[in-house]
Amino acid sequence: RDGNRDRYQSVSFERRRILVNLVIAECMEGKGRFLDDIVNGVWAICEESFWGVSAHLGPQKAGYGLPDVTEPIVDLFAAETSALLAWTVYLLGAKLDAVSPLIVSRIELEIDRRILTPLLERDDFSWMGFGGQRVNNWNPWICSNWLTSNLLIEADEERRLKLVAKAMRALDNFIDHYPKDGGCDEGPGYWGWAGASLYDCLELLYSATGGHINIYDKPLIQNIGKFIYRIQIHDRYFVNFADAPAMLTPPVLVYGFGKRINDPQMMALGAWSAHKHDIQNNGITDSIGRLLPVLFSLEEVFKAEATPPLPRDVWLDEIQVMVARDNEGTSKGLFVAAKGGHNAESHNHNDVGNVIVYVDGLPVLVDVGVETYTAKTFSSRRYEIWTMQSSYHSLPTVNGKQQAPGREYAARNVTYRVDNQIAQLALDIAGAYSEAAGINTWMRTVTLNRGTDVTITDAYDLKGISGDLRLNLLTVCDVLLEDGGLITLKASELPDGSPSGTAQLHYDADKLTASAEEIVIEDGNLKRIWGNRLIRIVFKANNPLQRDTWTLRITKS
Repeated sequence: RDGNRDRYQSVSFERRRILVNLVIAECMEGKGRFLDDIVNGVWAICEESFWGVSAHLGPQKAGYGLPDVTEPIVDLFAAETSALLAWTVYLLGAKLDAVSPLIVSRIELEIDRRILTPLLERDDFSWMGFGGQRVNNWNPWICSNWLTSNLLIEADEERRLKLVAKAMRALDNFIDHYPKDGGCDEGPGYWGWAGASLYDCLELLYSATGGHINIYDKPLIQNIGKFIYRIQIHDRYFVNFADAPAMLTPPVLVYGFGKRINDPQMMALGAWSAHKHDIQNNGITDSIGRLLPVLFSLEEVFKAEATPPLPRDVWLDEIQVMVARDNEGTSKGLFVAAKGGHNAESHNHNDVGNVIVYVDGLPVLVDVGVETYTAKTFSSRRYEIWTMQSSYHSLPTVNGKQQAPGREYAARNVTYRVDNQIAQLALDIAGAYSEAAGINTWMRTVTLNRGTDVTITDAYDLKGISGDLRLNLLTVCDVLLEDGGLITLKASELPDGSPSGTAQLHYDADKLTASAEEIVIEDGNLKRIWGNRLIRIVFKANNPLQRDTWTLRITKS
C-alpha cells in the first residue's frame, strides 16, 4: 500500500536463496543431510499463492492487490522460481522421491499450472512482444527461465517443442528491436538481465540442440556481449545512464559469453569479475542456472587473463553514447562519457546530453543513478522523483524549464568525431525540452582533449528570455568556489573507503555565477555508492542573453 517493494521481496528472495544453497550443498555432499530442509523449502514455495512479486500483478484482471490464483501471471520472479524448482527436480529428483513421491509431482503440477500452460495459451503478456511493442530485459530474462522449466520438466515431446518454438519467437521480438550497436539503453546494471539473459537463452538452445541452434556469429549478438566492457570506467565504476547504479560487478557468465563469440577482451572482463566477486570464497549470489556452469569452469576462469580491456574510444551510434579516455587499457588520466538519445528509453531518465567525468578512474561529475524502486517509480509520477529529472544531471535548465519525458523529446543533429588527439560528441539538445522552454537550438559539444581537459560547450539560440538560465552539474567531490571563474573539486571519502576524484573546473565568471548546494541522500542504495550527500553546482547566467555560448573546462588538479 505504501509502495515499498523491499519488505515483501526481501522475504521471498531470501527463501529462494536459501533453497539454492541447500540444493547445491546436497549435490556437493550427497549424504541427505539437507534433504528435509530442501523439502520444507520446496513445499512452502509450492504453497505460495503467487511466485512473483506484488508490484507485478497489474496484468491480472483483478488488478493490483492480492493475487488471483485462477489467473496465473508470469512475471520475472514467478519464472525464476519455476526454473529453480525445475533444477531442483533435475538434480535431486530421485532423492526427493525417496522422501515422498508427492514432492516431484507437486513441483511438476505447479510449474505447469503457473508457468508452462499460461505461456503456451496466452500471447498477451506485454513482455512477449507479440503486440509489436519493443520489449526490454523482461523478455530474455523470463524466456531463459521458461526454456529451463520446459526443457527440464515437460515430458510430452510435442508440447515441449511447441513451448520451445514459442519461446524462440518471443525472444526474436527482443533481438529484432535491439540496437545494432549492441547498446543497452536500460544501462549496464540491466545488461545483466538483458544481454546476459539473452546469453542464458542461447546457451540453453545450443545445449538442447547439440549446437544446431547457434547464432553467436551474428554481429548483433557479438555487439550485445561487447557492450558490457565497452562502458566500464574503472574497476566497479560503469557508465550508468538510465536506472543503473554507478557501481556494479558484471556476472561471471561474461567469460562464457566472450568465449562463445571468441572475444578475448570480454573473456578477460569475465575473469576479472570472478576475481572481483571472489567466487571461490563468496560463491555466486545469482540464479542456480547461472551458478551451475560456473562450477564446472572455475579452474579455467581463474587461469585466464583477468585485466579489463578499457577501450580508449567507444561510439554506440544507435543509442548515441560516447565513451572516451586518454589512453587505451588504463584508467589513468581523464575519462568522459556523454549521451544523446531520447526521453522514452527503457528505464528512462530525462538526460539527453548528460555528461559524466572521471579522473584517474575516480568520480568527479556523476550520474546519481536510481533510488530503491517504489510504487512511484513506474507510475505516471515517475518524473516527480529527483533522480529522473534533468536538473539533477549535468544539463541546463532553460527559462525555468527542465527536459520533458517522451519519445519526441530527443537529440538532433548528432555528430561524433575521434582521432588520437580528441574524442568529441556534438548534439542539439533543444528537442529534449518542451515548447515552453523557448529554445531554437542548444548545441552542446563535449570534447576530450587527450591529456589536457574535458570541455563542455553550450551554444544556444532562444526565442526569448522568460526565466532563469542555469547550468547544473552533479559532483561527489567537496566543492571550493574560488575567484576568477575557478572551482576546485577536492577529494571526498566514499562509503567503501576510497576517495572521489579531484579536478579543477574553469568557467567564464563574466557570464555565469556559480553556487553549490548539498543534496542529502536518504536512499540506502544511493548511500552505499555516494555516501550521505552529493553537491549540485549551479551556474546562473548573470545577464541572460537570447544567444550566447558557455564553456566549461575540467582539468586535473
